[in-house]
Amino acid sequence: MQRGARTTIAAIASRDLSRAQEAASALGIPTAHGSYEALIDDPSIDAVYIPLPNHLHLYWTTRAAGAGKHVLCEKPLGFTEGDVLAYIETRDRARVKIQEAFMVRTHPQWLRARDLVRSGRLGRLLGMIGAFSYYNADPLNIRNIAAYGGGALFDIGCYFVMTARFIFEQEPRRVMALMDRDPAFETDRLTSMVLDFGGATFVGTCATQMTPYQRVQILGSEARLEIEIPFNAPPDRACKLFFDARGVLGGSSVETIEVEPCDQYTIQGDRFSEAIQDGLPEVYPLEESLANFRVIDALFRSARDGGWVTVAE
Repeated sequence: MQRGARTTIAAIASRDLSRAQEAASALGIPTAHGSYEALIDDPSIDAVYIPLPNHLHLYWTTRAAGAGKHVLCEKPLGFTEGDVLAYIETRDRARVKIQEAFMVRTHPQWLRARDLVRSGRLGRLLGMIGAFSYYNADPLNIRNIAAYGGGALFDIGCYFVMTARFIFEQEPRRVMALMDRDPAFETDRLTSMVLDFGGATFVGTCATQMTPYQRVQILGSEARLEIEIPFNAPPDRACKLFFDARGVLGGSSVETIEVEPCDQYTIQGDRFSEAIQDGLPEVYPLEESLANFRVIDALFRSARDGGWVTVAE
């Protein structure tokens, strides 16, 4: 975000002043605060970015918004649909902007992918397939602590839900999920899901204890589009989309589409700043977050009870 044209990082906060000062020095940030409250109460700050563990998102967003700060908060915003409704109430009451930080939402490769789908070059959109995994078995890591909102679905599966809704441009009617839970952590270490969009489906698997990998395929009646690195897009080299309208299995018919190097976090920060400074709608408003959480909630219920679960409207 420090590289952004519309964003200035003016301060950083930690629960320990010495740690805040160390980070500020390393990153060239002019002000260090020894508590989150001190940063929120700093009158020179217009907006805050909250990348804390998941279980702290709602409290600190509410606290910051109550102090008149706009908030860009890491995903997931909370654990339930009710949490997101609380964000909406806070936003409306405080008259500030609050946005969930899905950085892929503004990455040019995803915008290009949606444009290709909209253009009709894939024909009728029929399917989307995703895989997203990493290996992390550290019991002290926040992603493996159930009370902190750890687990595959909250950490990375939420990207599947958001991008599927983004590409299909509608809400799934019903969903189904299977989860394998770590016996010690009690978090879902592997989650597979099906989202039914009515005549078209998304199918994906995400995992926290599997070989690192990520890929997305978008399938139409006439062509296929593959996103090489859909989520952790490299900032220092071009991203690649692979478009295949002929379907030669050996890959000789694939056209490579390159998207110029960019940093999705820089873009995300600038777009949020633009919304604040220019009075524009947020790129990803809380109403979108609410729809995403309704799907995630349905996936958890499906994994618990078995079978298809209708997504709440």
